Amino acid sequence: MKCEYNDGFKVNYSGPLQITKGQEVNVFIKEELIPGDIKNDLEMALYKNSCSDMRSVAETVTKTYGNRACIHE
Repeated sequence: MKCEYNDGFKVNYSGPLQITKGQEVNVFIKEELIPGDIKNDLEMALYKNSCSDMRSVAETVTKTYGNRACIHE
């Protein structure tokens, strides 16, 4: 699922999770390394096809990991 917002924030959840916003935000988390609670929230947003829920999860992720993170190992 891909969501783009008016402020340039983008979320792409197609297994791995990628969150971007221009030069300000660049977060990538490999699918197997997404924490269970976050993965559950992502799956619920996907099930509901809700970009607003997806944004909420993405904001939680950036608060947890910061605006720049690459978690792949």
